[in-house]
Amino acid sequence: MATITGAAVRPAAAAVPRSRARSLWLGVRPLAVQALLVLAGLSFLVPFLWMLSTSLKDDQHIFVYPPQWIPDPMAFDNYVRAVRYIPFALYLANTLTIAIVATAGTVASCALVAYSLARLRWPGRDALFMLTLATMMLPFAVTLVPLFVVFKNLGWINTFLPLTVPHYFGSAFFIFLLRQFFLTIPGDLSDAARIDGADEFAIFWRVILPLTKPALATVGLLEFLGRYRDFMGPLIYLTDATKYTLSIGLTQYSSQHNTEWALLMAASVIMTAPIILLFFLTQKTFVEGITLGGVKG
Repeated sequence: MATITGAAVRPAAAAVPRSRARSLWLGVRPLAVQALLVLAGLSFLVPFLWMLSTSLKDDQHIFVYPPQWIPDPMAFDNYVRAVRYIPFALYLANTLTIAIVATAGTVASCALVAYSLARLRWPGRDALFMLTLATMMLPFAVTLVPLFVVFKNLGWINTFLPLTVPHYFGSAFFIFLLRQFFLTIPGDLSDAARIDGADEFAIFWRVILPLTKPALATVGLLEFLGRYRDFMGPLIYLTDATKYTLSIGLTQYSSQHNTEWALLMAASVIMTAPIILLFFLTQKTFVEGITLGGVKG
């Protein structure tokens, strides 16, 4: 009759604590991940909360030590003064005009180019796609002076044209994002449309675009946010104060001798609030467009 030796029992007994430790780690791991995400979220939230707190303070309590997180008293009139201190409505209208026109151009041009690179076969397609991706390695500072010279020769300086027209010629990153999304759509859908007599534009408009709403919404959201908060472009190309955007208008709260910190923070909160609200309203679509866009190479 076979007997179990002590040497055979010891490894089995040693495996029990390891199994328990592994089970404990698997139970604690989600909590640890959540704790790290909460800490990371707070690190991003603290500057906004401080901006919000400063926007509600009077001049005497802005630089007090220790800092006052909850203003007492709360100066809600800072928001009224901030809107009246500069032509806020005019700057907001300029900002929305540039952002909406540029976003429409980016979505339209990038969708057409991405469809051609993903669904059509023509000589040099892959080479052109690689060249398009290579343009992403060019920093803005490299193309700044040549673009300024071109726009100056065209007579576009101090107009919205340099801030809107270039977006109708596509963006490498958005073309890549949409191309990856188009590749996930089965080719049988296009073949069925061709059998029914549809041409390529009809396939693009009636078959492909309705299936790519998350990706198109993501491109539109990212482009709109980029143009809405753009500072460098308006600073370079706009010289007339009546054409300034909000990002440029915020600099008018600072002068050579004094800075209206409370008004500046109040205007910053007003400018930031629509972006935060827009992100929360479109968060699901944004995440879906980003994740599905990287499924197929």
